[in-house]
Amino acid sequence: MPEILFGNLAREYQQIREAVDPVVARVLERGWFILGPEVEAFEQAFCQYVGSNYCVSAASGTEALALALMAYDIGSGDEVLTVSHTAVPTATAISMTGAKPVFVDIDTASCLMDVTQLEAVLTSRTRAIIPVHLYGQCVDMAQLLEIAHRHSIPVIEDCAQAHGAKYRSRKAGTMGQIGCFSFYPSKNLGAYGDGGALVTSDPELAQKLRMLRNYGQHRRYEHEIKGINSRLDDLQAAILHAKLEFLDMWNERRRQIASLYHEGLQDLPVITPQEKRDCYHVYHLYVLQSEERDDLQTFLAEQGVRTLIHYPIPVHLQKAYADLGYTRGAFPVTEGVADNILSLPMYPQLRDDEISQVIDEVRRFFS
Repeated sequence: MPEILFGNLAREYQQIREAVDPVVARVLERGWFILGPEVEAFEQAFCQYVGSNYCVSAASGTEALALALMAYDIGSGDEVLTVSHTAVPTATAISMTGAKPVFVDIDTASCLMDVTQLEAVLTSRTRAIIPVHLYGQCVDMAQLLEIAHRHSIPVIEDCAQAHGAKYRSRKAGTMGQIGCFSFYPSKNLGAYGDGGALVTSDPELAQKLRMLRNYGQHRRYEHEIKGINSRLDDLQAAILHAKLEFLDMWNERRRQIASLYHEGLQDLPVITPQEKRDCYHVYHLYVLQSEERDDLQTFLAEQGVRTLIHYPIPVHLQKAYADLGYTRGAFPVTEGVADNILSLPMYPQLRDDEISQVIDEVRRFFS
């Protein structure tokens, strides 16, 4: 029986090579690779896609988050609220500025931030809130934005897994002051290398972000503020621009695959992901929960079905963040979810027969 990969970017390339190859050749022939016309064109197209006024590209999603925090002069002694159930780069970005990540627990069903816990950890040192739109679905932004507005705290959305996701018809990244995206190759919209972007409707923030990503320059060799080097190159920008036209189609296919998984697994002793009210889920990942997770993963691997865990160790229990002082039991929902979650194969080029095979093998495990 053929192996079913967790992801397959080679299959994606075969689908879109006629769109991608010419733009790669165009960049190589032009010979302009940094902050050139391809970057400008992609930034314009992406901000139009998400419904924002400005887009500032960056070298990665991690650095996009760090730049957003830097734009608010957040640093040592400051606190930034987010979740422990996320990819470590969310916390990495906070640490890059010298600020301290402060975590809140999540909701069991959605695996997203439990917004009702925010005010309990707000202090005079809280300088930003980073809601993580994990797995392709948005956090409850209405309640979060009300809390943030009441306390005059900026909201920086982590949209690394939410390209095209919506909350009450607004796309991820457009509800807070800044939205941050990753274009890591496996994302719903991925480059063929690292990349990231920030979107905002604030012209002053956009201008500051453009300087911060390029050594603090307003004009060449005129450095108005201290910045870093975090620039999306023209080759990746051209590839992303070409792939952008496929994003909605790919997201719809992800939703179709999720629907097939829902239907095929609904009567099993697992918790399947559900689309929340007011949300449009783009299923960057299809994450089920099972108390027999480890045995299930081992069984599926033996049958040639590749799965992953997103994420097995919460940030607050990572050795790198031991200095924060959290111990096991601090976030019981996060810790319980981390013990039970399993991500099934999910990418737009996954065939229906492969989806059926995954479902059959999961069912065989529980039979």
